[in-house]
Amino acid sequence: MFSPDDTIVAIATPPGRGGIGVVRISGSSARQVAASISIRTGPLEPRRATLVELRVDGAPIDRAIVTLFPAPHSYTGEDVVEISAHGSPVVLGSIVECSMHAGARLAEPGEFTFRAYLNGRIDLVQAEAVQDLVEAVTPLQARAAFDQLEGTLTARIREIDGALFELSARLEASLDFSDEGYHFIDPASAADEITTIAEGLESLLADAGRGRLVREGAQVAIVGCPNSGKSSLFNRLAGAGRAIVTDIPGTTRDLVTELIDLDGAAITLVDTAGVHGSAADAVEEEGIARARAAAHIADLAIVVLDRSRAMTGDDRALLAPAGRSRPLIVANKCDLPAAWHPADAGVSALQVSAVDGQGVDDLRREIGTRLSNTDRLHDTPAVTNTRHVNLLTQAREALHRAAQAARAGTAEEFVAADLAEARARLEEVTGVRTPDDVLGAIFSRFCIGK
Repeated sequence: MFSPDDTIVAIATPPGRGGIGVVRISGSSARQVAASISIRTGPLEPRRATLVELRVDGAPIDRAIVTLFPAPHSYTGEDVVEISAHGSPVVLGSIVECSMHAGARLAEPGEFTFRAYLNGRIDLVQAEAVQDLVEAVTPLQARAAFDQLEGTLTARIREIDGALFELSARLEASLDFSDEGYHFIDPASAADEITTIAEGLESLLADAGRGRLVREGAQVAIVGCPNSGKSSLFNRLAGAGRAIVTDIPGTTRDLVTELIDLDGAAITLVDTAGVHGSAADAVEEEGIARARAAAHIADLAIVVLDRSRAMTGDDRALLAPAGRSRPLIVANKCDLPAAWHPADAGVSALQVSAVDGQGVDDLRREIGTRLSNTDRLHDTPAVTNTRHVNLLTQAREALHRAAQAARAGTAEEFVAADLAEARARLEEVTGVRTPDDVLGAIFSRFCIGK
């Protein structure tokens, strides 16, 4: 893990050239390090942007805006100095190098946020939300991350934990005074209270599937026989002509991908080669194999059927479930005369036209519903992180065991033990008691400078 005692420095803006680049210094020696590379007669004033001249090896290199954020009212809870210089990699690299000569150490990925967590500026949920906000590619992802950064999930978990603490205290009191015959809560009331608390966790977990979709996105593979309109549908959903579309069968030979924003979820669309039983050559055979593999590993497979021609055996072979879920069937080319109808063919399919856009909005909604198990994809979810989902699930299971034990009249020691386990899982979510290896795994995913 990181050493919290050193003064650290890093470039806090993305690599490359830009109008402005920011170097961040944090630690007990941050002021002295900043003073060693800047020309200024007096000390920096807290929270006041100051124009200074930066010098490297005694030679001027840039004029920059320097701001001091004294402890404890800074991002990390330590003295922090931020230097906003011109965004030349040479200038920023020189600032970092001189800071290191002055006693600072190059920060590890996530070390600034880790110090904020250690110093009580944020909890672990908020720390993870910082990284989610940095990595957000859709507005809904950004809103969900910012809600967690503001502490909305933390507040709900603390509310649940507070109710558990109060109930556990009464159970412990009953155990302490059991010889005197005092009982501060009867088993039936305890079971009811535990069930009510568990319902709070249920409401959080009920939306977890949608939350994970918003945070992590999903992969959707579009498969079908040659000339069924896969690539046209891919282009229509992508909003751009990414895939080549011709009347010649087998135009698509390899996988073509595009990232789209589907009501706030980042969806990776995959266009695939036409699937059929008789490949013309080794290249087409490999393309078909890749198409089948993409459909198998995708979170959702969309099977495109050509409604304007008779259904074939190859079409029907694609209707069998494969991969993670049953396929979403699309009867394409509804702008042309129909050679078959879904009801007559025994197929439940959405009718669309990739050419003029008929039914495509319905298809978008159905994709969101299939992936999230809800039609409220555009709402901001409370729980988005897999780690949180797993821990909240474990806490809920411990509460269910405690409620069952209380109703069965089991000794209060066992009920109290299950409640203690539930509280421990909740405290792991917020970072009150999280193993070091978990912390290391979380913060190692951060970018340097954050």
